[in-house]
Amino acid sequence: MEKKSYYSVLASLATSFIIVLIFYMLAVAKVRENPLYTSVDVYAGMVFVFILSMIVSASIWPGIIEKRMKHIHF
Repeated sequence: MEKKSYYSVLASLATSFIIVLIFYMLAVAKVRENPLYTSVDVYAGMVFVFILSMIVSASIWPGIIEKRMKHIHF
């Protein structure tokens, strides 16, 4: 695998995990104050947020990493 694509995958995964973690913290706080939502809702939301954030970050990170690698000359 080429270095650019390897870094792009790692950056996309890291970004998605961070976004999912933020979603989880906010969702758990919402579940505590409103018992209408269940843990299944939170977990399904986490999967949905992960998939969407992977789609978005996979389209953003390759361009950013390519620009950075041109300046660094890997």
